[in-house]
Amino acid sequence: MTETLAPRPSGSPAVGRHRRDDTAADRRDTTAAKRVLLAAPRGYCAGVDRAVVAVEQAIEHYGAPVYVRKEIVHNKYVVETLSERGAIFVDETDEVPEGARVVFSAHGVSPAVHAAAAARSLETIDATCPLVTKVHREAVRFAADDYDILLIGHEGHEEVEGTAGEAPDHVQVVNSPDEVDRVTVRDPDKVVWISQTTLSVDETMETVRRLRERFPTLQDPPSDDICYATQNRQVAVKKLAPECDLVIVVGSRNSSNSVRLVEVAKEYGARAAYLVDYAKEIDPAWFDGVATVGVTSGASVPEILVQDVLAHLAERGFVDVSEVRTATEDLMFSLPRELRAALKDSGQSPSRPARGGRRSLPFDPA
Repeated sequence: MTETLAPRPSGSPAVGRHRRDDTAADRRDTTAAKRVLLAAPRGYCAGVDRAVVAVEQAIEHYGAPVYVRKEIVHNKYVVETLSERGAIFVDETDEVPEGARVVFSAHGVSPAVHAAAAARSLETIDATCPLVTKVHREAVRFAADDYDILLIGHEGHEEVEGTAGEAPDHVQVVNSPDEVDRVTVRDPDKVVWISQTTLSVDETMETVRRLRERFPTLQDPPSDDICYATQNRQVAVKKLAPECDLVIVVGSRNSSNSVRLVEVAKEYGARAAYLVDYAKEIDPAWFDGVATVGVTSGASVPEILVQDVLAHLAERGFVDVSEVRTATEDLMFSLPRELRAALKDSGQSPSRPARGGRRSLPFDPA
């Protein structure tokens, strides 16, 4: 899929928080030959791949238009490309004609959204990432046991809205460690934390540490909520950042996991780090005194956009590219249940199966 997508220009500005590790920066020899450290893993995760392919397959099977609630994933290029193919992106289900077909994004939706879609007789395809669905189920389970649920995440993010909507009377959102002192619960002995899947691992653990200081019997979720891809991309950046004068993260500004990569790069020693949607956004001024550039991309970014950045860097003399690999990902999710059933009923099979990896889950994620 990703190799068929052609890049287009964009005017979005780069983003960066200006913090640096002066000791790490001063160790670098900026007279050395120009080189690029390319993070691996990077780019598409299995959940993003599944969601994007679901929209492509829905358009191919049903014909255009296919409506999509919110951005299917947080990437400008992906959304624009799917729009050209026949997807219509809307903010809410009431913008979808009654009886039409709508795809729910990878970030998940609340039960209220499902109910609103049913009230309009919409045909739904739920492309929620299975790892997000897991967090939803945790919220339902703990609410049924009457726990206060502390959802660590960014208020207003679509994923957080969907998870909180599973148990609104039991969930309160904790945006950062600084908000811990304002948390109130009914029973300090019946408190559990869960989290948005795309957060900074370090900041989340700091929030949990502070929460546990206030609530010593705070329960952990049954398994990690921060997804494997988010963690893997952060680990790769942590490894290459100390050697980099500049880190370029390919991703959109509304992509939580991409923004976190910029922050992690700076926290772990990169002199500067910026977020770009496209290679054309790279500022020549960033390269003053730069010998080593790190490159990575968020979990919703097609690889072709990274290759465009590498081509841009090569034009500036950064032709020595070394991959910094910290993990190998082989996870693959099947397409949403509704779409699989429709393809099966028509005697078709997916013409372009999801390519998040090679290993299937031992359960049905739909």
